[in-house]
Amino acid sequence: MDVQPHMLMGADNLPSGPGLQLANEQEVVRKAGRQAISSFLDSHNCFSVLRASGKVVVFDTRIPIQLAFYALVEHDMQAAPLWDSSICQFVGLLKVTDFIDILRHYKYTDTNVASLATRSIAEMISDPTISQAVGFTFGFPCADSSTTLKQACKLLLSHPTLDFLPIVMPEDMRVLACITYTNMLEHLVTHFREQRRLFDDSIYDLQIGTYHDKVIKAGPQESLAQGLELMHQHKLSALPVVDPSTDKLLGVYSRSDITFLTKATDAEDAVSNLDLKLQDILEQQRTDVTTPDAMHTCSKAHTLQSIFEYFAQLRFNRLFVVDESERLVGVVSAKDLVGYFIQ
Repeated sequence: MDVQPHMLMGADNLPSGPGLQLANEQEVVRKAGRQAISSFLDSHNCFSVLRASGKVVVFDTRIPIQLAFYALVEHDMQAAPLWDSSICQFVGLLKVTDFIDILRHYKYTDTNVASLATRSIAEMISDPTISQAVGFTFGFPCADSSTTLKQACKLLLSHPTLDFLPIVMPEDMRVLACITYTNMLEHLVTHFREQRRLFDDSIYDLQIGTYHDKVIKAGPQESLAQGLELMHQHKLSALPVVDPSTDKLLGVYSRSDITFLTKATDAEDAVSNLDLKLQDILEQQRTDVTTPDAMHTCSKAHTLQSIFEYFAQLRFNRLFVVDESERLVGVVSAKDLVGYFIQ
């Protein structure tokens, strides 16, 4: 029998000796790292994530959905809680991406988009064809002053399609903010302190993220409509665009990118823009590198510690893992990083 270098076999044919000891020590260190982060998240509540000042947009479900969308754009907001005045309750969230999915649905069903100017949010939610196609977030999962960051993370992770968690005052259900995985990770990076070297394994070895054949990607000549459909099917918030002949990463299209909408003159023009090629969309994107949706890359060798430091510098939503030839290998999101510590 061939024996691996530095690996011995015990009487029960199980690995023993220095190799097994090293593997055990490695797992102990990894477990200690997860436990340290988990304890930190348990010791901080959601209010600690909130900024000293900010704004919240809340929509009454009776207003036209197109008006609500443009209000989100004007206030540079990604999501807003929905208030149903007939029952005096919050009933869900409206996201910028919901409106994009509605346009996509109207395009495929050849529906008159002019109706969006008058159809209320409540009408859209109650329409089963729209609700199913868009995947509206019903209910109102939320957090308050007693909710720890660990509980908040678990709440978000238990709702795969939910990326925003409203923070409310329980006394009067007043919404203070909507926080994301990125907000919680930012708080962690800013305030967590640890003297031990617990995060020296690479993100690839830890399998944090999605890699190789599991990565969903698109070519530059595919249409925006095709890209949005791909993201909808796989519940993705961003889509890497690669050169089909070399697999080199060319850019990333994020569902939060509404350039094609803001440049449209009306809803019909916005629908026609869905035929634009992803290459054209990438050329229109903002070049501000501080936006969380900008394209940032790392290698398979980057350690978890270096990723933390990278996040502290750039405040990204996701990292694209590439090899030495800039070919796409994998994707690591803020959600993946948070999820690793809540196993």
